Amino acid sequence: MNILLDLAARPVIAHRGASGRAPENTLQAFELGATEGADAFELDVRLSSDGEPVVIHDATLARTTDRTGPVRARTLADLRTADAGFRFTTDGGRTFPFRDAGVRIPTLGEVLRTFPGMPMLIEIKEPEAQAAVRRLLVAEGATGRCVLASEHHEALQIFMEPPFARAASGAEISALYRAVLLRRPPPHVPYRLLSVPRKYRLLTVPTPRFVAAARSLGCPVDVWTINETATARALWARGVAGIVTNFPDRMKRVR
Repeated sequence: MNILLDLAARPVIAHRGASGRAPENTLQAFELGATEGADAFELDVRLSSDGEPVVIHDATLARTTDRTGPVRARTLADLRTADAGFRFTTDGGRTFPFRDAGVRIPTLGEVLRTFPGMPMLIEIKEPEAQAAVRRLLVAEGATGRCVLASEHHEALQIFMEPPFARAASGAEISALYRAVLLRRPPPHVPYRLLSVPRKYRLLTVPTPRFVAAARSLGCPVDVWTINETATARALWARGVAGIVTNFPDRMKRVR
């Protein structure tokens, strides 16, 4: 079974790779995450202007690279010239250890092929990317180790049936939360996993009742982004499954 879908497992999931120590969503961050013992990766996918699924979180390039402007406005070849390590710093901007070091925005295909045995929670950031992601997962034989997620329900429409497994969309998470809060029976769920923040607008999302309701439906709950070991311990004691973290090695030591 995919560890991401196993109710008995407590996977440590590298958030955009080991992004506390290497530039997020890069091969370097994923390599470090694997070295630190991550059980799975979480990553984000958007499309280039020529339809290639690329691994980057933001809709624009400014926060993580030396370029600006929308990702969708650039071809894959153009995106390849961006320095994806340009902005990364761990000391408040005094040093930039990955700048000019050949760190690039990877394609989803590169990540799948570089880490052929790694389970992945793939966040589809825009509905237009879903068809290209689906084709790639089938071509790479990766459908069994990947779970598709998105805030946007419409970005998950072609992953509703096997062999695909998908996480709950934002609206579906809210529906379960409301049912738990109002002590109503949980709704029918077509998803296999819930990936939720620890807090949303000051509300705790993975409450004991929420986690118990999800587990009763056969759905593990993953919580992001947890970097404190004491918080992780408390969540695991509550029945949470996956801890999504920027520092996989920390969580592996306390699991």
